[in-house]
Amino acid sequence: MLRAQQMQSLPEFFKDIPDPRRAQGQRHRLATVLAIAAGAILCGMRGYLAISDWANNLSQQARQRFGCRYRNKRFIVPSLSIIRDVLIRVDPVHLDHAVQRWNHAYAQDDKSLAIDGKTMCNAIDEQGYQTHIMSVVGHQSQSCYTQKKSAPCR
Repeated sequence: MLRAQQMQSLPEFFKDIPDPRRAQGQRHRLATVLAIAAGAILCGMRGYLAISDWANNLSQQARQRFGCRYRNKRFIVPSLSIIRDVLIRVDPVHLDHAVQRWNHAYAQDDKSLAIDGKTMCNAIDEQGYQTHIMSVVGHQSQSCYTQKKSAPCR
């Protein structure tokens, strides 16, 4: 089962990846941008715009957990252009190794995970959010690590 602590650990797995961006003007740590992208993908987002929208909908607490930049008493997520630029330019081999390390740490005996998420049509909770269901199943163990019903992954 994936816990909040495991999601919080995502930036740690990306911290050793070389940053392909120039040092000048970097506002967001590479590990933060990659962790947000990974979290969004784990929640079923596909494409740069969906990842950016997911990030923009994160609560301040979730933004803090991902290590977002703090400015004017608020945690700020990377923009769509920053997310796209980082994902296009980051070394795919380093990224793959980081994701494999995260998978190894949390997937136990499984070499791969199946992740699926759905938004339930017309299912609105008390706060007015659509209900989302996400599951993570290990291919080898056939274990369900998480099956979560929640508001937008926050």
